[in-house]
Amino acid sequence: MYGLDGKKLQRQYRDYLSEFKDWEYLEQSTKWLVYPQNIGKRLSIDEIALSQGELYTVVTNKKAKGRAGSIVAIISGTKSEEVIKYLKKIPEGKRRLVEEITLVMAGGMKLIAKKSFPRAVQVIDRFHVQQLASDAVQDIRVKYRWQALELENEAIKTAKNNNYQPVVHFKLLLSDKKQN
Repeated sequence: MYGLDGKKLQRQYRDYLSEFKDWEYLEQSTKWLVYPQNIGKRLSIDEIALSQGELYTVVTNKKAKGRAGSIVAIISGTKSEEVIKYLKKIPEGKRRLVEEITLVMAGGMKLIAKKSFPRAVQVIDRFHVQQLASDAVQDIRVKYRWQALELENEAIKTAKNNNYQPVVHFKLLLSDKKQN
């Protein structure tokens, strides 16, 4: 609109105006970022897929409700040993303050939570519990549907073998015509 190249403006801001190149965490930021000051009593841990298949493990403080101070850690990858290594950069005293951690049902996440936050009670994310229950109900529904179809097919087969001819009842129809 004003004759500015948006990409160029973005690059100029990043490279010269924002002091991004002088950021103390620049070198490690592609692998991990940890903000111990954001830790709280109730945390969540989950894996997030960003663009091009990049997986990150993200630990957040529930009290911040997604606003400033939410992110406790962002770690590239989901391998438990790697994630635990970076989470241990948070002082042990702060990690012991965590009372509850909500996580997905993956075994790796359970190990991360146990090793990194040893006093925290582990709570499975309700979305994953609901999904598991829904899948179980769907499996049962499909099983009973197949049984019903098999019974219907057997009944049709039996009827054909016995030369069954459906009987159409005209009595009701005739009595209706007589009344008119």
